Amino acid sequence: MEFGTPQFWVAALEIVVINILLSGDNAVVIALACRNLPERQRRWGIIWGAAGAVILRIILTFFAVSLMKLPWLNLIGGVLLLWIGVKLIADEEGDGHEVKAADKLFVAVRTIIVADLVMSLDNVIGVAGAAKGSVILIVFGLVVSIPLVVVGAQLIMKLIARFPVLVVAGGGLLGFVAGEMMIADTAVAEWINARAAWLHWAGPVAGIVIVVATAKLLKARAAAKPS
Repeated sequence: MEFGTPQFWVAALEIVVINILLSGDNAVVIALACRNLPERQRRWGIIWGAAGAVILRIILTFFAVSLMKLPWLNLIGGVLLLWIGVKLIADEEGDGHEVKAADKLFVAVRTIIVADLVMSLDNVIGVAGAAKGSVILIVFGLVVSIPLVVVGAQLIMKLIARFPVLVVAGGGLLGFVAGEMMIADTAVAEWINARAAWLHWAGPVAGIVIVVATAKLLKARAAAKPS
C-alpha cells in the first residue's frame, strides 16, 4: 500500500478511529497515574508516559498475531492489571510527600507504560488488521493518536480533581478490563465457552470487586497503623 493513495488514507483513518475507541481506558490510567504529581510535572508525566507507551505499542503491533496466540499471556497480564488498579486506588495523595519529585515522575511514567502494554492487546490487533502489513501505516496511525490520548487524560484529571470518586471508578474499570482479558486467554477460552459461559459476565464483575475491595482493605490497614 503506497503512501498518499486513497487506500492509504482510508486505512490510516481506520487506525485512528480504532485507537480513539479503544484508548479510553488508557487515558484513564494516565490520568490516575499522574494525578498526584506536582502541577508542573503532570503535563510531562502525561507526555512521556503516552509517548513511551505508544513507542512500545508500535513494537508490539509487529508481533500482534503471534502474541495473542500465546497461552497464559492474557492471564498474566490480567493479574498484573488487577494489581495496577489496586495500587492506583490505594495511593493516597499525602502518602508520597517524602518521595522526591523526580522519582514520583518516573514512577508515574513507568506505571503508564506497563499498564498501557497490558491493556493494548486489543489495540494492537485492531491496528495490525487495519494496516494490512504496512509499517508506515502502523507508525502513522499510532503517532497521530498520541495527542488524542493526551488530551483525554488531561480532561479526566480535571474531572478527578472535582470528583475524587472517579479514582475508584477508574480502578474498577481496570479490574473490568483485567477480567475480560483473563477469560479470553487461549489457555482457558475454549473450556470457558464450553462449560462456564457465565464467566463472560462474572469475570469482569469479579475483577471490579477484587480491585476495589483489595484497595479499600490496604487503605484501611494503612490508616490503622500508628503514625
